[in-house]
Amino acid sequence: MYKSKLVFYLLISASKLFAVYGQQNPTISYITKEQYANIGDSIDLVCSVHYATGYPVLWVKIDKNGQNSIISTGSTQLIPDQRYSIRHDDASNSYTLQITKLQKVDSGLYQCQVLIGPTSKLAEDAWLHVKIPPVILDNSTQSVQTTSGATVYLNCYARGSPEPEISWRRENNDILPTGGAVFRGNILAIHNISKRDRGTYYCIAENGVGKGARRHVGVEVEFAPIVTLPRTHYKQALNYDVDLYCQVEAYPEPSIIWLKDQHQIYDNQREYFITTFSSESGFVESKLRIAAVDEDSYGTYTCKAINKLGRDQKKITLEESYYIECP
Repeated sequence: MYKSKLVFYLLISASKLFAVYGQQNPTISYITKEQYANIGDSIDLVCSVHYATGYPVLWVKIDKNGQNSIISTGSTQLIPDQRYSIRHDDASNSYTLQITKLQKVDSGLYQCQVLIGPTSKLAEDAWLHVKIPPVILDNSTQSVQTTSGATVYLNCYARGSPEPEISWRRENNDILPTGGAVFRGNILAIHNISKRDRGTYYCIAENGVGKGARRHVGVEVEFAPIVTLPRTHYKQALNYDVDLYCQVEAYPEPSIIWLKDQHQIYDNQREYFITTFSSESGFVESKLRIAAVDEDSYGTYTCKAINKLGRDQKKITLEESYYIECP
């Protein structure tokens, strides 16, 4: 109510002055340009006027809904916030609004107004942006599990001031499916995804404030097993041990079985010992040890891998040697 009465009084006063000094037109000769400042800083917003003697000069903050909050009129401060102060310099006829200990809520549109009459005013805008480090939002992708051949969209959104720029990288700066080491944009699309595209991706949000923000996104691609053999032929002398090796790449992790002449071999079955483990390279390694090779040990062995997406197998031959081979 107080502010409404004050504005009405100022408008009436301005209209009377306009009637007396109608030949002069007030002008705003200078207004602070768009400003960026850090939280905790101080900022000066300056408005200089000409031919405005006796006319009300206001600093106003305008919210997102267009509502005005009058901060000052002339050199009189109207809000009780001690972080705000108003200075008037007679020589330049400028009105300086100072805000100290800046907070996030101080961001927004400030306006210098010269009230000319009940229905007219001069106004110039001064935007203030309080710089806020980026924060990656929870509606960003956190992890993805998909099947080979699908299309995947990795989304990353962040807030901050200035508005953060989003980029994507892969772990170890590996080449992205889109090509190159860096992709700029909120959405990274991976079409016809394959096992080569699996791994860790990084969403990076930067706006020049602080160190930026980063989130890792794990991408798992399900695919059928692929069996590879370090060797397809082995030789060993009678009564000596031999190790047969098989490597499998698959996701989900496969079951691996060994066969001899199409019959499944079980661990600790007679002279057979099977060891299976995951390697650092992402492969599943399987070793079939044949202890004390005899005549029945020679022949064809099969390494077979199975998961829900399919199966693969490769054959290995073991032949007799007259020389002792290292296992």
